[in-house]
This record gives sequence, structure tokens and C-alpha cells, in this order.
Amino acid sequence: MIIMKNTILSLLLALGTLTAVADTQFAEISTADLKQAIKSRQVVLLDVNGTESWQKGHIPSALNFAAVKEELTKKLPADKNALVVAYCGNEHCGAYRAAALAAQNLGYKNVKHYAKGIQGWVKIGETTEKGS
Repeated sequence: MIIMKNTILSLLLALGTLTAVADTQFAEISTADLKQAIKSRQVVLLDVNGTESWQKGHIPSALNFAAVKEELTKKLPADKNALVVAYCGNEHCGAYRAAALAAQNLGYKNVKHYAKGIQGWVKIGETTEKGS
């Protein structure tokens, strides 16, 4: 009986931890602020749309998260207060969280989300870069 109670308690604690991670919120960055950060080279952008999408077009300077996630520590700046922005397809996509959490888990404190994603960026007439 005690073993079963301990097992149940352990499972509940694990579920609570997973829920806390899933509920982690990231501040959104506006298009104007993102454009300024890109212009002043004060941001590392993480595109989580996948390699094929990244190659077709991504926000200028964005890293292809699928290609760099294993060596993310090398791709991010030494300054843990640096601005890191993750994005995916649009406002309805939550895939950005993988990149945002990866940066946060590496100790970055200024991690944000560009909610409009690549679709929103293109929709307002902003240019994209093509990958190779």
C-alpha cells in the first residue's frame, strides 16, 4: 500500500512538473520591436517551421531551429540576457515553444515569441530570406 501511494505521489509530481513546463508563457514581441532588433542586430531568431519551410523563406537572420538545435549553445550569444525570439507559422501555432524552452533551459532570460509567425511577417509585406 505504501509503495502504491509513493508511486501515485511520484506520478502526480511528474505530471505537475510537465504541466508547469507546458504552461510556461513567453512574452510576445511586436513586429515594430522585432524589426528594430533585427536592424540593430540585437536578436537571435529561431524559426521552428522545419527545414523545408526555412529554405523557402524565413525572417531575415533567423536560424533554422531543426538544423541547429543540437548545437544551440554554440549558436546563441554568451550573454544570457540577449534577446532570443522564437516563431513558427502563425498565431495558431505552438511549435515555437520547443525553441523558446530550449533557449530558456540554457539560461537565457530574455526569450520572446513572435506570435504572427512567418505568415504574419509575409502578410504585412516584410521580406524574407531564402536558405540554402
